[in-house]
Amino acid sequence: MNYLNLIRYQNLLFIALVQVFIKYGLFFPITVETTLNTFHFTLLVIATLCIAAAGNIINDIYDVEIDKINTPSKVLIGKKISERTANRLFIILNVIGVAIGFYLSNSIGKSGFAALFIVFSALLYLYASYLKGMVLIGNLLISFLVAMSLIIVALFDLLPAITEQNQTAQSAVFKIVLHYSLFAFLINLIREIVKDLQDINGDKNGGMNTLAIALGRKRTIMIVFFMGVFMVLGVVLYMYQYLYNHQVLLLYFLFAIVAPLMYFCIKAWSAKTLKEYTFLSNFLKIIMFLGICSIPLFSFTIS
Repeated sequence: MNYLNLIRYQNLLFIALVQVFIKYGLFFPITVETTLNTFHFTLLVIATLCIAAAGNIINDIYDVEIDKINTPSKVLIGKKISERTANRLFIILNVIGVAIGFYLSNSIGKSGFAALFIVFSALLYLYASYLKGMVLIGNLLISFLVAMSLIIVALFDLLPAITEQNQTAQSAVFKIVLHYSLFAFLINLIREIVKDLQDINGDKNGGMNTLAIALGRKRTIMIVFFMGVFMVLGVVLYMYQYLYNHQVLLLYFLFAIVAPLMYFCIKAWSAKTLKEYTFLSNFLKIIMFLGICSIPLFSFTIS
């Protein structure tokens, strides 16, 4: 169980679920042209999870001293798992992820795609070792990588199958994936800023320069509030432009995404304590999950 907690297995399960929803909840019911069979898709999921798990490990290795202040009960490195073992596991998972990515890229005739896994692995290392402590840079980077966990399914499964005859249909579905990726990016960005508020004491001690440290709690939570308002307006505009004639999705977005986002904004407006920041962070996880769960519904309403 210690090793499962080290790799953040809950987050990995969420990534796997999202990719399965895209492949079998969106691509398969719409019957667009795809490249990956079940075996190759499974490899893509495994490669993604290996790179993500390695990123979680290296992040914990670099954050030991900070986590001793922020979440002392959850520190694993140096207590239940040695740093040497963690480093070995980090290397092994990266090697597996990159190797599978190399094999998969060549299998679909897109050998250049193998570089994506190397780049993602390098970015996660840079995030943990350096970029995490820079104002907004680390937040933007990790949110970008979250969005890429969705986009990579379309890159490997849809892109190689595009022809002149199916280009319009393929592009339309690819666009849906991009929309969900943008949603995941923005929600995760807000959550990363909220997490900076949660971890402000340990981050200060660790020499970090997060947005919460640079601007203070009050200004940062106001930024979170206005970002939440922006999300509400953005989702409502999206509903008006794309879902106006699809009642099921319209109602789902209204009650499962817009309403929770509005509640989030209300709670963010007055949030001042660690307990309230923790609630906001966890609530954003729920909103992201509810948003991703709408992917299979899309296949029944897309024209």
